[in-house]
Formats: sequence, C-alpha cells, structure tokens
Amino acid sequence: MASSGFDRPPTIETERLRLRAHTVADFEGSISICNDPIVTRFIGGRPYTPEEVWQRLQRYAGSRVLLGHGFWAIEEKATGRLAGEVGVMNAKRDMDPPFGDDLEVGWALRPKVHDRGYATEALKAMLDWEQRMLASPCLVALIDPDNAASIKLAHKFGFRERARTAYRGAPSIQFEKRRDA
Repeated sequence: MASSGFDRPPTIETERLRLRAHTVADFEGSISICNDPIVTRFIGGRPYTPEEVWQRLQRYAGSRVLLGHGFWAIEEKATGRLAGEVGVMNAKRDMDPPFGDDLEVGWALRPKVHDRGYATEALKAMLDWEQRMLASPCLVALIDPDNAASIKLAHKFGFRERARTAYRGAPSIQFEKRRDA
C-alpha cells in the first residue's frame, strides 16, 4: 500500500486534552500504562513487555503511513503528562465473527486520570475526527465483558452489542456503531 500522506496525525485540542502523535519520549509512559494491572486486566490480562510496548508505538506510526489513521497519545494540557491513548485502527484480528472492513476504535487511560471525564472527552474528539476524515459506515469496539466503564462509554457514543465472542481465549464483546442506521 502506498502512503496516504497522513504520516503524522493532526493534533486535536479539547478543553483539557491534547491528542497528538506518539513520540519516542512516550515510551516510558506507555510502559507504565501497559503495565498497570487496572489497565491490563481488560487488555490481554498481563503486563506488556518493553518490546511489546515499543512495537505498539511503531504500529501506531506505521498505521498512519499505510492507512491514514491510527492512535493518538492523550496528553493532559495542564501538566503535559501522558494520560492514555485513543484511536482507530484496522487490526485484522483473527476472530469470529471477523470485523471485515469495519474499523476498530479503542482507548486506554492511566488509572490516575480515571473518573475525570477524560475518556469521554478524548473519544468524542477522536470520533468527530473519524467522522470528518474517514466516515466509516460501521465502527467496532472489542471490550472485555467485565469492563463496565468501557461498556458504559461505548453505549454513551451509540455503540451497541454486535456479538459475544472470544479473542485469544478471553471472553469478549464486539460492539458496533452503524452510521447507516
């Protein structure tokens, strides 16, 4: 595939957050997030190795070059600290039912910033961007059935249950947001 010309994502500013491209400087903060048991409980169930975190950062950058979309780092404007990540991707997950051509959205935030509305603020900004730039007919989110906070957030933005399934042996729920409905 050729480069889309979106090698770096636009920076998106909200009232309290800055959604921006990940940088090498985010590596340590990303390790911290990807090793927090509150976060990993719902995304893989185990801490990520530094190698896996490094590969995630590279995947984010590569997705932008190949597909024109990916994940943003969520930065607190007031402190400059990494608060989490949010984005849209085509992960080509090996699962049943498959996502097909539907793009997947995801988010993860550092537990220290939970309950501040940051996830809502970041997801809204990302979904607004996605609607303007990509306008996918259907978006999907893969959420652990025990992750009540993410399920509530998905519902808040119009995602509805699509299928109960398993991903890598773990129970999962596929949620979808159809724009044609």
